[in-house]
Amino acid sequence: MLTWRSARMAFLAYLSATVGGRTTAFRVGTSAARGASRSRSLANAAAMSYLSPTAGTSVWGTSAARFQGSVGAATTTSSTSLHSTVEATTNDAIAAIEHPDFDIVETDHISEFGASAILYRHKKSGAELLSLSTDDDNKCFGITFRTPPQDSTGVPHILEHSVLCGSRKYTTKDPFVQLLQGSLQTFLNAFTYPDRTCYVVASQNTKDFYNLINVYADAVFHPRAISDPMVHAQEGWHLELENVEDPLTYKGVVYNEMKGVYSSPDSLLQREAQQSIFPDNAYGVDSGGDPVDIPNLSFEQFAAFHAKFYHPANSRIFFAGDDDVAERLEIMAEYLGDFDASPESKPGSAIEWQKKRYEEPVKVRHPYPVSDKGADGQPDTHLMQVNWLMNDKQLTPKEEITSTVLDHLLMGTTSSILRKTLMESGLGDAITGGGLANELMQGTFSVGLKGVKPENVDTVENLIVDTLTKVVEEGFTEDAIAASMNTIEFDMREFNTGSFPKGLSLMLGSMREWVYDRNPTDALKFEEPLAELKESIAQDGSKVFQDMVKEFLLENSHRTTVEMFPSTTLEEEQLTEEKDRLAKIKESLKEEDLQSIIDTTAELKKLQAAEDSPEARGTIPSLDLADLRREVTEYPIDVTDNEADSGVTVVRHELGSTSGITYAKLAVDVSDISLEDVALLPLLTRIMMETGAGEYDSVALSRRIGTHTGGVSVSTMISGVNKEGSTPGVVGEGEHFVSKILISGKSTSDKTEELFSIFDLILRDANLDSQAKIIEMLRESKSRGESTVQGSGHAVANARIRSRYSVIGYINEKMSGISSLDTVKALLDQAENDFPALLARLENMRSTILNKSTCRDGMILDLTGDATVFEKIEPSVEKFLGDLPGDNNAEQLQNFYSEPHPWAIQAKEEMATQAPIADEGFVVPTQVSYVGKGGRLYSKGEAVSGSTSVISRFLGTGYMWDNV
Repeated sequence: MLTWRSARMAFLAYLSATVGGRTTAFRVGTSAARGASRSRSLANAAAMSYLSPTAGTSVWGTSAARFQGSVGAATTTSSTSLHSTVEATTNDAIAAIEHPDFDIVETDHISEFGASAILYRHKKSGAELLSLSTDDDNKCFGITFRTPPQDSTGVPHILEHSVLCGSRKYTTKDPFVQLLQGSLQTFLNAFTYPDRTCYVVASQNTKDFYNLINVYADAVFHPRAISDPMVHAQEGWHLELENVEDPLTYKGVVYNEMKGVYSSPDSLLQREAQQSIFPDNAYGVDSGGDPVDIPNLSFEQFAAFHAKFYHPANSRIFFAGDDDVAERLEIMAEYLGDFDASPESKPGSAIEWQKKRYEEPVKVRHPYPVSDKGADGQPDTHLMQVNWLMNDKQLTPKEEITSTVLDHLLMGTTSSILRKTLMESGLGDAITGGGLANELMQGTFSVGLKGVKPENVDTVENLIVDTLTKVVEEGFTEDAIAASMNTIEFDMREFNTGSFPKGLSLMLGSMREWVYDRNPTDALKFEEPLAELKESIAQDGSKVFQDMVKEFLLENSHRTTVEMFPSTTLEEEQLTEEKDRLAKIKESLKEEDLQSIIDTTAELKKLQAAEDSPEARGTIPSLDLADLRREVTEYPIDVTDNEADSGVTVVRHELGSTSGITYAKLAVDVSDISLEDVALLPLLTRIMMETGAGEYDSVALSRRIGTHTGGVSVSTMISGVNKEGSTPGVVGEGEHFVSKILISGKSTSDKTEELFSIFDLILRDANLDSQAKIIEMLRESKSRGESTVQGSGHAVANARIRSRYSVIGYINEKMSGISSLDTVKALLDQAENDFPALLARLENMRSTILNKSTCRDGMILDLTGDATVFEKIEPSVEKFLGDLPGDNNAEQLQNFYSEPHPWAIQAKEEMATQAPIADEGFVVPTQVSYVGKGGRLYSKGEAVSGSTSVISRFLGTGYMWDNV
């Protein structure tokens, strides 16, 4: 469960991980501990199994953007030959299914996604239900309530947590956890937005899907929470006291979660930006909850909020998948039939438009917490962000899609003009804001910098305005427009969500209109506005974008500039204010009141520790073994060593259909570089993408990638392998692993030769000597790393603990953990003061990786496509293999399955002296502490049984959940 901004940022991270078909599924855990599942996409599963039997990646989040949650537009002359990957089959002929309890409001066919849509209205309660029939077996259900808050007590967020803590039919204290333990769910979560709350489930097993729907439907309509104050106390807030002489404290799941959020400078900046731009409507308060205000929420207010907003008449119920429409209606009729009509529900939850009422831009200053570094420490810098309210009336579909393309032109890549200008200015370390946000009724555009010196805040603001003025005066070049349009159209038509449920993406897209009482299927259609935009570009070129910048930004005075300044006393001031507030409360209480708090504290802890009765556990629906599918899904894999005498191993995965798309990965061995230089791999992979290559500068390379492909990325993979002759499941030395740079990309089959050419270009000829760009990257990495420590300390602690017990963990921590911050700082100093030395290291790394005599032996080309794709791209594959650097009769690298990796011995020596197994702590300016504890469960030679994963899951969703 999480708030909308966290969900949005998470999904953006998810999208950035999908380039080249590298997609992963996710599930977000409740509170601050957010987990992720470890499933892989079709394009990645077999390949990574081949490269690394134990590899796995994971991300978490969701999206609510228009057009199924991704950006959307088209090329002027559509350089992509990609058609929708979900073209209509038999779904366009599906007849409307009738049910006596529902009226059919409208039927529609969404050709973009091959979905037949029927919008129903429940006759008795007035609830609306959108049923999408698709050929997707990953069935999705969601129910959304419009829940605009009046204050920052966080009641929508607390209620989102609380309704999943038992209900009329499902009487355990936490059915959500029981579902996590025993369901086959592919998604199970809830989201709190500034104006709505969504509850979503998905599963590929039909019985399981119906079980999940029943639990969630009963939870939202009949929760235990509205009659049991203990739920509000646990999930929201309560006063805690164990002994009368102790000080009072505040406790609560959401209270603690939001304390963590409010400790992050980035989160504080976004809060101030949103509240400054929306002074008059629901978006001007925090639906997630301000820790100062959360204790002002009474149980009575909490229950009243549910009564007001959780009526079916205020809900939007969504289904998507290949399940039976009649059964969907029958299930929901059971729950909706309990309610009569409520004509006041929808009007009572309507969102008011924020008018553009500022006559001149507004400036806001707010502190953020920092540690006192002493007289010798580096001075802390400011964060700043300029924000616009884009619209105070509904945008047309063409305006929506134009704004999305414009956002990509301004901010979408490192070569986009506004992002590039800001980063190259040297006025700050990293971008803030991210550009367009259109998840809510009104769109905003925000951009700025962090790491800004106080005297440069106004300069950054002026630079942003001047750059936009330049855009209006000069427009965008044809190749810039073509690249952005092709990139975005490719993403829309591909609709590649990996294992992330497509139905959820469709649901969140439809809510962009539906939750504001507009047509839900309009939000999912892009062909018509896309054609209109193409026509405008064909007639007037860049003018459509220039006019939008002028009208919605430059001539729009409803603008705010938020400046966050450092305070070494803020954290202490907040703690003191809380202690004083609690002390006054305690002083005002009588002895019997204090005893009541003590008794309630003990009762709550007893309830949390108590096990559910067998009768309560029996109410939670479960699956039998007979309900499970016995067949294991196998992905095709064909491995050819030394294909065409090239010295390169080629791995192919022929799927039924990839809609004309080639997914490609080139894995290049990096084991010969020194362990000392391993920490530079993240920098090297960024350089390969962001500084240009060969005759292409960074802008030209980015546009070439955008114009001809669906995206290219470069990453590092270090993954353990089983030693030859070892017994499966027995713990080894941890010395056997493979280390690769992965160049990933995707394109239509007719552009595959261009894709391979780009692979070769960035591998051989990336510009390593771009000092200014490298300094910019390192400053951004430093800023990002510091934010990660402050906002995701649990992940940092986890990586740190792993680094003490595992060679791979140690190496990964050097590249991306807290240790990497010291490395980045040292590299930044070297880049600024002795760049030739850094350049020599980078050049040596590349020459080592591309050693003529060995590099091809370490190369693996992984391809995913359908039979037609493979037939079309075969000449391109053959040419690419012949053009790759290195000799085709290359010397063989060591066998990593039989010999320890070259980094392993040195890493173990370093671990013995530099990474002792000892308790440690890091001082970070936050209102919450992040604590991790870990140790080795199995030693070398011990067998790890399959039951270990069961026990781990049980502990995570059982004992640890209840006690931590």
